[in-house]
Amino acid sequence: MDSRVSELFGAGSAFKTTSQGAGSASNNAAVAATRKTLTKNGKKAKNRSARHPKPSNNPPYLPPEVEEGNIEYKLKLVNPTQYRFEHLATQMKWRLQEGRGEAVYQIGVEDNGLLVGLSEADMRASLRTLRRMAEKVGADITVLREREVDYESEEPRKIAEVLVRKVPDDQQFLDLRVAVLGNVDSGKSTLLGVLTQGELDNGRGRARLNLFRHLHEIQTGRTSSISFEILGFDSKGEVVNYSDSRTAEEICESASKMITFIDLAGHHKYLKTTIFGLTSYCPDFAMLVVSANTGIVGTTREHLGLAMALKVPIFIVVSKVDLCTKAMVERTVRQLERILKQPGCNKVPLVVSSTDDAVTAAQQFAQSPSITPIFTLSSVSGENLDLLKVFFNILPPLSNSKEQEELMQQLTEFQVDEIYTVPDVGTVVGGTLYSGICREGEQLVVGPTDDGQFRELTVCSIQRNRSACRVLRAGQAATLALGDFDRSLLRKGMVMVSPEMNPTICWLFEAEIVLLFHAKTFHKGFQVTVHVGNVRQTATVEALQGKDELRTGEKAVVRFKFIKHPEYLKVGAKLLFRHGVTKGIGQVTKLQPLSQYQHHS
Repeated sequence: MDSRVSELFGAGSAFKTTSQGAGSASNNAAVAATRKTLTKNGKKAKNRSARHPKPSNNPPYLPPEVEEGNIEYKLKLVNPTQYRFEHLATQMKWRLQEGRGEAVYQIGVEDNGLLVGLSEADMRASLRTLRRMAEKVGADITVLREREVDYESEEPRKIAEVLVRKVPDDQQFLDLRVAVLGNVDSGKSTLLGVLTQGELDNGRGRARLNLFRHLHEIQTGRTSSISFEILGFDSKGEVVNYSDSRTAEEICESASKMITFIDLAGHHKYLKTTIFGLTSYCPDFAMLVVSANTGIVGTTREHLGLAMALKVPIFIVVSKVDLCTKAMVERTVRQLERILKQPGCNKVPLVVSSTDDAVTAAQQFAQSPSITPIFTLSSVSGENLDLLKVFFNILPPLSNSKEQEELMQQLTEFQVDEIYTVPDVGTVVGGTLYSGICREGEQLVVGPTDDGQFRELTVCSIQRNRSACRVLRAGQAATLALGDFDRSLLRKGMVMVSPEMNPTICWLFEAEIVLLFHAKTFHKGFQVTVHVGNVRQTATVEALQGKDELRTGEKAVVRFKFIKHPEYLKVGAKLLFRHGVTKGIGQVTKLQPLSQYQHHS
C-alpha cells in the first residue's frame, strides 16, 4: 500500500486474520477508526507476546456504538444468566435485521468505543456464548480477526471482530449485483468462469465457454450480449459454486449471500449493450478488469467514466499477471493509480496484497465512495484469486433494512429488460423489481404501448436465480412468466405496475445536462440515443434554455422529444445520452405528461 493509503488505514500487519474464508458484511466504520488510531501502536502490538510494555496514556478508541446499524460492541459475554442470554439473543436478532442478515460484533470493546480487551480465557468464553446466541437465532459466526491492545494490565489483552451471518430461510439470501466492465480481451468472461465454475482456466479460454450465449461469441471469443453468473457464500463464509456439480437451485438453497455478476461486452461496437446493462440492471458495484500485459487501452477509460457518471462504486482487477514480469504488473498498477488520483476521479487507490487488506478494502469500499481497491490476479495460475473471494464474501450491501422496507411499502413497479418465449410456459419477461412486492397470481398493468396505453396481465410464476420463488421484493431481479400474453405487445423499456398507480407517460421531457464530448456544437434538432434506466430510445433536441448551442464541457437545461413512442420516466432519474463520439450525462428535471402534450398538439 502506498503512503496515502497507509495513513488512511493504519498498519495492515497489526491485525491477525484468523479465517481466510471469513466475511464481514457491515458498514463497518469501526475498523477504519481502529486502524487509524492504532497505527502508532502497531509495532508494539506485534511484539506484545514477547514483552509487556507499559500501558499507553492514550488508550485507542473506536467511534461510540450507535443504536441503528449492524455493529454491536460487547465488553465480555462470560456466563450470562438465562434472562440476560435471552436479551442478548433478541439484540442479535435486531442487529441481523438491520444488516439484512449480517452483523459484526466487536468483543472486548466498551459501548463508548474504548478498546479494553479481554484475557485469553475470557475471550474464549465470550466467543462460546456468542456461538450459542447465534445458534438460537439461526445464524453462524466467523472470527474475522483478533488484535492485542495496550490497556492498564500486565497480561496481554485481545479484542476480536466477529461476523454473524444468518442461515438462509425461504430464499431470503442477501443478493449483490456486480457489473463487470473492461476492454475487449481483458479476461472478464474467463475470470467469471473461474469464480463461478471453481476450475482454473487452461490459458486458451476454456473457463469462459459456459458463459457465452451465442455461437458467434464462442467463435470470436468476444461477449456481445449481457449474461448473468452467480457465486454464493454460505453462512460460514465458504464459497458455493458449480464445482460440486450443483445446479443453480442447489446454490440458491445453500447460500446465505449471492453475488450476481452481470457480464458486459468490452468491444466498442457493443457499447450500447454495455450502457444498457449499467443503467437498466441497477448494479450495486462495478468491477473493472484491466489486462496486466496491455494496461489501460481501448474502452477501459470509457467504462471507468461511465461507472463514475452513473455513481456506481468501482473496484479494479488487474488480470493475466501470469503472462507478465513483476515490473510490468507494477507499471500497470501505477498507471491505474495515476488515473484514479486525477482531479476528475479523486479516488484513493488501495492495492490489496493480503487477506487483511481484502477485509479492510471491503469494509471501507462500501463506507467511502472514494476508496478504490485494486487486485492483481491470474485466472490461469489462481494467484490472489482467494483475496477476491474474501472481498466478495465481506462486501456489505449499500442499502440498509430501513430503506429496503420503505421501497417495499410503495406500489409495485417492475422494469422489463428482456423478453423471451419459453416452450410450455409462454411469454417470460426478465428485469428488476424497482419498488413494492410482487407475488404469483398478481394482477398488473404493462405499458406504455405506442399510443401510451397500459394493458392488463397476470403474473403466473416467478423465478429468481433460476429457481422458483413465490414472493419478489423491491431491489431483486427475476423473471416473470406471463402465460399466453402476446409477446409482440411487449418491448424493452416497458414497466409493469400496480393498477392503482397513475404512471406519468411522456413524449417530451426536460433534463439538466453536461456535454462531456462533442466534435462541433450541440444545437436544436440534434438527435441522440437517450438512456434512462431501462429506457433506450432516440430523442430529438427540441430546445436549449437560454442558449443557441452547446460546446464540450458546458451545462444547460435541454428539452428532448422521443421520436418513436412515449416512455415512462421519473423526475430525478439519471440520464445518459450518446451519438457516435458525442456523449453527455444529466438528470431528468421536468416531464410533460402525454395528456398535456396531446392537448398542446
